[in-house]
Amino acid sequence: MKVAVLGAGAIGAYVGAALHRGGTEVHLIARRAHLAAMREHGVRVLSPRGDFTAHPHVTDNPAEVGEVDYVFLGLKANSYATCGPLLAPLLGPDTAIVAAQNGIPWWYFHGLTGHPLEGRRIETVDPGGAVTAVLGLRRAIGCVVYCSTVIEEPGVIRHLEGTRFSLGEPDGRISARCRTLAAAMAGGGLKAPVEPDLRNDIWVKLMGNVAFNPLSALTRATMAQICEHDETRALVATMMTETLEIARAAGSNPQISVEKRIDGAWRVGHHKTSMLQDLEAGKPLETDAIIGAVVELAGLTGVPAPALRHIHAAIGLLDHTSRVPAGAP
Repeated sequence: MKVAVLGAGAIGAYVGAALHRGGTEVHLIARRAHLAAMREHGVRVLSPRGDFTAHPHVTDNPAEVGEVDYVFLGLKANSYATCGPLLAPLLGPDTAIVAAQNGIPWWYFHGLTGHPLEGRRIETVDPGGAVTAVLGLRRAIGCVVYCSTVIEEPGVIRHLEGTRFSLGEPDGRISARCRTLAAAMAGGGLKAPVEPDLRNDIWVKLMGNVAFNPLSALTRATMAQICEHDETRALVATMMTETLEIARAAGSNPQISVEKRIDGAWRVGHHKTSMLQDLEAGKPLETDAIIGAVVELAGLTGVPAPALRHIHAAIGLLDHTSRVPAGAP
């Protein structure tokens, strides 16, 4: 089995190192100082579960790797439409693409036989079909990440918590390709359940991301600070309640209460969300998949969702102004 990790950042390098430790042939595709450090010293993982170092092949040129069985996509969702030149050399006739993304995936309404929105494209995450043109639909394996990692320094991954990577086919089949990948991930010490309805997992995780990511960027606050401030905690609860309404209107039924989801986020502590980290690093914010698509689904399903719409407007403006030079329109 041959796996390429395209976008071997904090999550991608951690997964790649775990797979390699379990005996899978792994190729990490990375850039700059992180690439150089991993080439020289391997991937060093620092974890409460035990530190280890793995030495998979590392490159910045996918053509060196060639066709693989699985591409684990560690890029942010807002890079999918432009990753075609990097992805193309890795794809064979049966290569699967495992997108470990936050938020609503481009394939969300694919494979939902009999659903009123079956085959519907979500423009926010797949504008004009640009992402589908690059990644396709039949290649897609969904992945919901319940794992927190950071790049402590180039080549060094700090694993903070969680080892679960839920997998699932868009059409709900428990496929051979999912089972094979799950076994390889388990061999490397990860949890990789194959779910018959991954969309419920998507919504459970999204309940947290849709609220905490934009609010943390707008307020510069950690997850614990947002939870411990009465007004923002109440706003989080409202946004989560609206998200559950949209999920159910779209045909899913995630089994978790708003209070339990908030308490889980509070226990994470003074953690900066990925959106706040991107803001501080001057990177584009991953707003479309995390909140924009949810607002689009609210429109498709007739759910009002006023809190989500207002926060979406505010974070959209922040994303624009944080990357526009002072004085520019």
